[in-house]
Amino acid sequence: MADGPSPLLSMRGITKRFLGSPALLDADFEVARGEVHALIGQNGAGKSTLIKVLTGVYTKDSGRIEFDGREVAFPSPHAAQLAGLSTIYQEVNLVPFRSVAENVFLNREPKRFGLIDWRRMNREAAAILHRLDIDIDVTRPLHDYAIATQQMTALARALSTEAKLVIMDEPTSALAEQEVQTLFRVIRRLKGDGVSVVFVSHRLDELYAVSDRVTIMRDGRTIEQRPMAEISRYELVSKMLGRELAEQLAHRRADEEGELAGQPPVLEAADLRRGRALDGVSLSIRPGEIVGLAGLLGSGRTETARALFGADPIDSGTIRIGGAPVHLKSPRTAVEHNIGLSSEDRKTEGIIPHLSVRENLTLALLPHLRRHGIVDRKRQTAVVDRFITAIGIKCSSPEQPIRELSGGNQQKVLLARWLCTDPRLLILDEPTRGIDVGAKRDIQALVRHLADDGLAVLLISSELEEIIANSDRVVTLRDGRSVAGLTGDQITEEALMQAMATGSAADDTGDDSGDDTGGDDAPKAEPA
Repeated sequence: MADGPSPLLSMRGITKRFLGSPALLDADFEVARGEVHALIGQNGAGKSTLIKVLTGVYTKDSGRIEFDGREVAFPSPHAAQLAGLSTIYQEVNLVPFRSVAENVFLNREPKRFGLIDWRRMNREAAAILHRLDIDIDVTRPLHDYAIATQQMTALARALSTEAKLVIMDEPTSALAEQEVQTLFRVIRRLKGDGVSVVFVSHRLDELYAVSDRVTIMRDGRTIEQRPMAEISRYELVSKMLGRELAEQLAHRRADEEGELAGQPPVLEAADLRRGRALDGVSLSIRPGEIVGLAGLLGSGRTETARALFGADPIDSGTIRIGGAPVHLKSPRTAVEHNIGLSSEDRKTEGIIPHLSVRENLTLALLPHLRRHGIVDRKRQTAVVDRFITAIGIKCSSPEQPIRELSGGNQQKVLLARWLCTDPRLLILDEPTRGIDVGAKRDIQALVRHLADDGLAVLLISSELEEIIANSDRVVTLRDGRSVAGLTGDQITEEALMQAMATGSAADDTGDDSGDDTGGDDAPKAEPA
C-alpha cells in the first residue's frame, strides 16, 4: 500500500483495555479505496472491539486512525455515519414496527415544508432496495418480512447514507444460499462504484468468494495482512488459531481395535440438519470415550451440542440412545435420557449468579430431591458436600453465592450439577474457557477420570491443544457438516487444521475401513 494511492482507512497501533486487560494491543488495520477486505479471527481475537473503536462505540487508549485523508476519533456511531462509515451488524439493529422505508431513512427522513415527504421517502427506499434485487412493499412494517429482507433493509440504509466504507459483521449468518449470492452481487457492485467493504465472516468459502485482501487477528493483535489470492486455506486457519503443537500432551487410550471399539455407542447421531446451522452432522460416542468436536467458529459445534440436548429441535436426521431412536424435543427429554450439557456461555446459560453454590449445584437434581413437593434439605446437603469434596470446589460454604467464586470453581459447580444426576453422556461446550491454568488442568484431569469410569463425553473446544490432548476420537465440522473423523495417532494439529480449512484430513489415504465420524451414515470427507 505504501507505493500506491493512500488508503481509505488506516488504523495504526490501536490499543484498548478493559479493567486492565487488553482487548486490542498495538493492532493495525488498513482498507484501500474500492476494495473488499476480510477481517477474521476466532472469538476474542479483537475484531468487534476494533470495529467499535473505529465507529465511536469505544474510545481507544492509544493509536492513530485516519479516514478519507484525515485523522479522526469519532465520538459516536452517528458521527462515524455522517463521515461516510456505515456498519451492518449480525443482529439487525432496526425498528421492527416502523415501515421498511422509515427504517431506511431513520433520522434522515426527506422533508418538504418542514414535514416528512412520505411519497419521496417511499420512492427512494424502493429504488435503493431494487438495486439489491429486493422488490417489496416498503410501506409495510419491517417485522412483516423475513430476517433476510431485514438484513437487506439494513444494507439499503447504509447505501442511502452514501457511505464510503461499509462494514458487514457476519451479514450472511441468517441468509439462505440464494440470498447470500444476492448479497455477493451487491458487494461486487459496491466495489465497482468505488465503495470499500469490510467483510467479517467465519465462512472461508465466502471470504475467498468476495474478498481482495484479508487481515487476520489473534489475541487482540494483527497477525497478518495479505492478498486473499496469496494465502491458502490451511495457512489462513493456522495463522488464525496460532497453534504450533510439538507433541501431544497426554497419553491416548483409544485405538480402533481396542476396548472402546467393541462397545455399543451410548449415542448415535446421523445426518442432523437444522436450517443453515447444521447441514449433515453425524457422530457416535461410546461409554468411557471422549469424542472431541473440532471446527472453526460457526462450523456448527455449539449447534450440534444444543441439538443433542434437545435445546434446538432438528429439522431432520436421527438420534439413537442405547440403540433406540429418540426424539429429543426439549432439554427435559434429554435429562430424562441421562444426558447433561455444560453450556459454552457460563455466565448467562450456566450459573444463576444470585443463588448459592448449593442451589446451583443441585438444580438439575431437584425433581429427585423432593418429598411431597418439598426439597429434602438433608439429602440435598449430603449431595452438595460430597461433590464439593470430590471435585475440589473452593468456596467458603455451600451457601456462598456462586457469583463470588472464581471462573474455574464456577465451572466445577456446573460439572457437579450434571454429575450428581449420574449421566450416561456429558456434553462439555468450552469447559475451560476463561479460567486459569491450574483450574483448567484440574477440570481436564477430572474429565479424563470420569471417562475412565465409563462416562461418555462430547468435548467441544476452540483450543486445538485441548482437543488433541484429551480426545480419544475427533469429529471435525465445517459449515455445519461433519467432514472428517480422526482416531488415536491420526489426531494431529496438521490433520485437524487441514480438515477445518478444506473439508478433508491431511494425508488422507482414502482408506474408509475405519470409523470415519462415528456412524455408518456419516458423510465422507469432501475432496480438498
